Amino acid sequence: MGLLDRVRQVRGPGGSDSRYLADWVRSHTGVEAYVEPRTTVTDVTVCLVAHDGEWTRRVVGERGAHRLSGWLGIPVYDVRRTGYPQRMRDHDARRRIERKHALERELRGFGD
Repeated sequence: MGLLDRVRQVRGPGGSDSRYLADWVRSHTGVEAYVEPRTTVTDVTVCLVAHDGEWTRRVVGERGAHRLSGWLGIPVYDVRRTGYPQRMRDHDARRRIERKHALERELRGFGD
């Protein structure tokens, strides 16, 4: 059984979320996993954060999150204990500024 086959077991047949996460880890550098607790709205999720702060999130269930991290050889943290990394917040702040500037440029174009 290959790596991707084992990861697919996290979500059952098809395993589209697991495939997505595995592909995401392969295409980014310095990825860490942050397990987020179950809420009234969602099951346990995993948030993957790359070295530059880019991140993605998918529902995987608690056992699935720990299995995925082990198979992919990335560190896994409990977000309730560690919180989110500063680089993730910095990445989001940069994206907000970029969106604001793009909107301002677009609005200036309408005034011509």
